[in-house]
Amino acid sequence: MAASSQSKDKYFNLFWFTGCNNNNEDKGGRVITQWKNPFIVKGPLGIVSGTEVALLLMFIALIIWSFATYLRNDFATITQKSAAEFGEKVWESKLEDAALRLGLLGNMCLAFLFFPVSRASPVLPLLGLTSESCIKYHIWVGHLVLTFFTAHGILYIIFWAATNQTSETVKWDKVGISNVAGEIAWVCGLILWIATIPRIRRKFFELFFYTHYLYILFMVFFIFHVGISFACIMLPGFYIFMVDRFLRFLQSRTQVHLLSARLLPCETLELNFSKTHELSYTPTSVMFINIPSISKLQWHPFTITSSSKLEPEKLSVVIKSEGTWSQKLYKMLSTPSPIDHIGVSVEGPYGPPSTNYLRYNHIISKTH
Repeated sequence: MAASSQSKDKYFNLFWFTGCNNNNEDKGGRVITQWKNPFIVKGPLGIVSGTEVALLLMFIALIIWSFATYLRNDFATITQKSAAEFGEKVWESKLEDAALRLGLLGNMCLAFLFFPVSRASPVLPLLGLTSESCIKYHIWVGHLVLTFFTAHGILYIIFWAATNQTSETVKWDKVGISNVAGEIAWVCGLILWIATIPRIRRKFFELFFYTHYLYILFMVFFIFHVGISFACIMLPGFYIFMVDRFLRFLQSRTQVHLLSARLLPCETLELNFSKTHELSYTPTSVMFINIPSISKLQWHPFTITSSSKLEPEKLSVVIKSEGTWSQKLYKMLSTPSPIDHIGVSVEGPYGPPSTNYLRYNHIISKTH
């Protein structure tokens, strides 16, 4: 177990091998275990289990079925006469319906976007999930949301151009749909989306990090665009995220005491913090660290390397100097000056209630 730097994925993974001590495990249990094992290791989806692949395929099938059902029902009511009442051709009316339904699908996906990133949410433990394991779900849903909203916007622009209604692009109604608000939300989403491209995210991590704050503008103008009635679909997840964010903000306002810092080979350092006896955590737990003297906004996750049972008064993390933030921290601690002046705020720790690693015969730590 060790740290992950902010711009390059340098971390340790623990692989639990199935030499289980329970020799009476039935066939059904082995099948369930196999479904939980990694199914795809290398690919755009990351490390994905068989269960996750099956659920993802079912979710995509549900989206396709919903879209096809919407279009079939809508297109059945469109005739030359009904289209002529609005001064449109049949294909233009169908285009408008398709654009509307794509927007509704995007809204449906948006309802799930914030659940995976609510770190202290009680929803994830109920499902047997952890915040760090759910990041990939946030990424998948985010791609779906912006794909649908981009298609929604493009089709409406084509529709307005075909029907000589380009003035709709600057329309802001106080009641109903506000097109300008939707365009502003779309632009914010596109900027955020572009910054998530892996090559940009790894090379310009700070650009990726700060553009993610555009989600605030995105959500505000999205609500202005669709109105509160349609926004209610995604508000429960967003509400849980905002409560979680507020609680994390309260925790991060209190700075922790840095006991010591130790420089290790290969530009690696170890930070040791004081902690109370009541604070306990499991192996593979993650803690987010913020150092205001480097950046007031950047929080970076690191795996805790100490044991709450063996070291009840100390919490340790190991950080590899890879990105801009960690390099600045390494230089700061390399100077012969007292560490008392370094303010540190933390969030967490977050992790599974139990890893159950004692039921395995062999545990291998692999460095990436």
